Amino acid sequence: MDIKNAQLIVDNWIKEHGVRYFNELTNMAQLTEEVGEVARIIARRYGEQSEKESDKNKDLGEELADVVFVVLCLANQTGIDLQAAFDKKMDIKTNRDHDRHHNNPKLK
Repeated sequence: MDIKNAQLIVDNWIKEHGVRYFNELTNMAQLTEEVGEVARIIARRYGEQSEKESDKNKDLGEELADVVFVVLCLANQTGIDLQAAFDKKMDIKTNRDHDRHHNNPKLK
């Protein structure tokens, strides 16, 4: 599935199940909350913090999907074609960073 289709799926879900989009500020707060949940899992599972028993069954993929969902909501409600924006960003990164990362001694 491409990003454009994902945006349509989210928009249809909102219309069928969600009544309406939360306002942009509320969705930004939700995005921050979801990113925090991803950070908690990564910090405890892959970082130096110990993982609490209650966190061991948390699904990182599910939490990342929550982040994607809210990002798609924000793109939809602000009129962003996220597929076009992503494609443009990948072109920029490819042209700008190709040699930069290959020549970075920290990545060897």
